[in-house]
Formats: sequence, C-alpha cells, structure tokens
Amino acid sequence: MPPVATARFGIGEVVRHRLFAFRGVVFDIDPVFANSEEWYDAIPEDVRPRRDQPFYHLLAENAESSYIAYVSQQNLERDETDEPVDHPAIEGLFDDFNDGRYELRREHRH
Repeated sequence: MPPVATARFGIGEVVRHRLFAFRGVVFDIDPVFANSEEWYDAIPEDVRPRRDQPFYHLLAENAESSYIAYVSQQNLERDETDEPVDHPAIEGLFDDFNDGRYELRREHRH
C-alpha cells in the first residue's frame, strides 16, 4: 500500500480547481486514489494526477451546472471568494456557512 499523505483540506471546506473553472465543498476524502481504473485512464496522461495523494469528493458547481467531482489534492486550492456553493445536496449534508466553510450536520458526524 502506498504511503498516506496528509489531507490539506477538510470536510466542509470550499475549494476550487487549479486548472478548470469550478469550485465545490468537500464532503468526503480518500487518503489515496480510490476510483475506477477507467476513470483514471480517461485523464490525459500529461495532466493525470499521482495516485499517492488525497482525493476529494466535492459537491461542485461551474457556470452551467452542479455535480459531484472527484479531484486530486494537487489540483485544488482554497477558494478565497467567501461565497457559498450553489449545489442542491448541500442542505442534506451541511448546516451553516461561515468563514468560507460549511458545518457538517450533527447526524453526519462520527
């Protein structure tokens, strides 16, 4: 098993993609790549991320839509806009939005 890197972002934090125009709120974190080989192989080799880093599940949005994204740590950075994310699933997972992050609903904490 590959060594596990420390996650730079936490559940409820709003982040944005470094290369593509979308942002989202973190709702889950894999310590290393944990998606399908088909998903990984579909990424062009010259921009394919390393597997040995945290990967984040995001409730994401861009100018056209909202969706679920799976993004490597190397491709994310903090979103400095201090704006909430407009995704229909946020209400089911999170409560208040303060200081650029969402608070996980009590029933989802463990």
